[in-house]
Amino acid sequence: MLKYPNSTGDIDFDSTLDKKDFQLCGKGYGYQYFNDGKGVLYEGEKKAIEESFREKYKSQNAQKQTGLIRIRFLVNCKGETDRFRLIGTDENYQEKTFDKSITEQLLTIAKELKGWKPKVFQIKNEMLAYDFYQYLIFKIKDGQITEILP
Repeated sequence: MLKYPNSTGDIDFDSTLDKKDFQLCGKGYGYQYFNDGKGVLYEGEKKAIEESFREKYKSQNAQKQTGLIRIRFLVNCKGETDRFRLIGTDENYQEKTFDKSITEQLLTIAKELKGWKPKVFQIKNEMLAYDFYQYLIFKIKDGQITEILP
């Protein structure tokens, strides 16, 4: 058992949650999204992600559904995604379980995002694509998205 089960370490494959045919390009290691200082590697950048959630998320008028929801996942060298993991916290950063009408919607929309770009590094004279971890954090106020980070 992990000492810090919700830490930012690697996301292990879970046959009950993850696609069996999702392939990583490396040896199972993914860089963190911020390793190269290029920001969000998505077609249309963060603005396109925000627009997607604004169009698809059906706001809930849900009292006591306030805090942060983080969805963390892997993007492989082909720009495909999997291994989505979600954790919620209240406004004091204590773990919190949000209503499924909110979390399932956020997960579904996040999984539908298809504009991810591979992380590319130059090694000697060759450009190589790598797997990387990405996260989206949703600030929620009474069931409504007020901000998306990073």
